[in-house]
Amino acid sequence: MIITVAKPLDEVLKNIQPYTRIFVVGCGACATKCQTGDEEAVKKMVLALEAAGKTVTGSLVMDTACDMRLAKRDIAKSVPANDAEVIVMLACGAGTQAVGTSVDKPVTPGLNPVFVGTTERIGVYRQFCAVCGDCMLEQTAGVCAVSRCAKGLVNGPCGGVIDGKCEVDSSRDCAWALMYERQKKRGKQVDALTRFIAPRNVHKPKEIIKGKL
Repeated sequence: MIITVAKPLDEVLKNIQPYTRIFVVGCGACATKCQTGDEEAVKKMVLALEAAGKTVTGSLVMDTACDMRLAKRDIAKSVPANDAEVIVMLACGAGTQAVGTSVDKPVTPGLNPVFVGTTERIGVYRQFCAVCGDCMLEQTAGVCAVSRCAKGLVNGPCGGVIDGKCEVDSSRDCAWALMYERQKKRGKQVDALTRFIAPRNVHKPKEIIKGKL
């Protein structure tokens, strides 16, 4: 899930300063789970824009903002959207660009995407994946050393763990301590700490067509 946070309202207003008529779009997928692009967030943005003297022609929460097919169906053919001068997107960068390719008008972000993560509980999100292109979770007991180790160490711990916590950030569990405890609990050979992970292919495709890179 792509974790997003709201942009400061002043920044959004600055970006849409030349425009009067605004259409607001939220995302029913990741941003809704983050409570940054759901119905309530869209309503809040609409009220804030109106309070700033803008005319909101309408609003919509797309099922998945990053799906270009839905953007063409829900936005490009929407009368209220076409009546607007600019669209404010409460979605990640992919969603904002998907809509931007489907409409002939400016599309501006209302959110900042910060990382790919998981939901621990409502309002608490952790970065669990760096989308680095060559997943090595099989070699690290299912714990991502790139994103969950503060130093990004992929070949063994640094030795700075204190009571299972990271010396860089005492609120974070040491990723390598987690690997050790996980393998120990499962009764498997504890080798994640000693196994050498060779340099990986971090080249990532820019597009995938029918399963091919």
